[in-house]
Amino acid sequence: MTFTKTPLFTRYEAVGFAVLAVVIFLLLPSILDNFRLNLFGKYLTYAFVAVGLVLCWGAGGILSLGQGVFFGLGGYCMAMFLKLEASTPENTAIQSTPGIPDFMDWNQLTELPMWWTPFYSLTLSLIAVVLVPVVFAFIIGVAMFRRRVGGVYFAIITQAFAAILTILIIGQQGYTGGVNGITDLRTLKGWDIRTDEAKEILYYVNGVLLFVVLFIAHFVRKSKLGRILIAMRDQEDRVRFSGYDVASFKIFIFCLGAAFAGIGGAMFTLQVGFMSPTLVGIVPSIEMVIFCAVGGRLSIIGAVYGALLVNWAKTTFSESFPELWLFGLGGLFIAVVMLFPNGLAGVWSEKIMPQLNKLWAKKAQAAPDLTATKKEGAA
Repeated sequence: MTFTKTPLFTRYEAVGFAVLAVVIFLLLPSILDNFRLNLFGKYLTYAFVAVGLVLCWGAGGILSLGQGVFFGLGGYCMAMFLKLEASTPENTAIQSTPGIPDFMDWNQLTELPMWWTPFYSLTLSLIAVVLVPVVFAFIIGVAMFRRRVGGVYFAIITQAFAAILTILIIGQQGYTGGVNGITDLRTLKGWDIRTDEAKEILYYVNGVLLFVVLFIAHFVRKSKLGRILIAMRDQEDRVRFSGYDVASFKIFIFCLGAAFAGIGGAMFTLQVGFMSPTLVGIVPSIEMVIFCAVGGRLSIIGAVYGALLVNWAKTTFSESFPELWLFGLGGLFIAVVMLFPNGLAGVWSEKIMPQLNKLWAKKAQAAPDLTATKKEGAA
């Protein structure tokens, strides 16, 4: 198996990144008020998951219906730090046991559980945001991919993990906040994250981190690893017979997608101010796959647009027709599968770009003729 070296960025890819940067950092802040900008900040956190799914599903052929697990784990790690910062003895003086989160006091706990203690440190919390989802993904990956479990079976198993974690979080109310989640998050190292100014700053932080993730994902796809992933997706047995350890590649890319989702979950907690088990279960995980499918499961930039578009539509239709949104979401997914299976990115590359190329070619041919006419006239 031989691979040819390709440039890191083609002209169209560079233009795509530039346009996305203009949309996120210039266009949306200029046309949206603080409330709507905060909503789009929340939408950007889902884009982290969608980009990870492009690598796992689009490039590697690994359809995970449990990415909400990793999103939730990253979000809970950040929420635990913020909750401990908000639960000082002074702020919780009215509790039976001051100095612990309020939901622990309501459930008659008298001391902070030992496994909560590391989350007093912001550094350890930030490490946990990435490490905890990666470790969890590594365990799942080793258990599944070493046994060559894939396809529909793997998708169903990831759904089961999402359901199990949701039940576990809700059942352990005294340690996790239960069905209400971890709420009343106020400050990050003394900085009030609830103000409009803070929300705007967090929006830009979201955008910067998203571009870091996009560049990492783009580098992976352009590297030899990315080409091996595509070969595995199309002809896994041939890649295995060529001497590559297919399971290791799958485990790596699955863990990388989990890391992206964990970062998105942490930013969601900061942007929105809470973390709930409703973001961990099966339904949000399936919605995350839809974000990727609508944008284009073969395009990391398309996945970002898919996350923004679907969530904007969800908010808009939920405000006007709340009882019809789920039907609309299902119809959208069917339309993607039936009409444009490569998503918005596929529509752009297969329908729009060929027309633009023809137009540019005609202009390029007309330019020399016009120059020749001017010279003849001058003569």
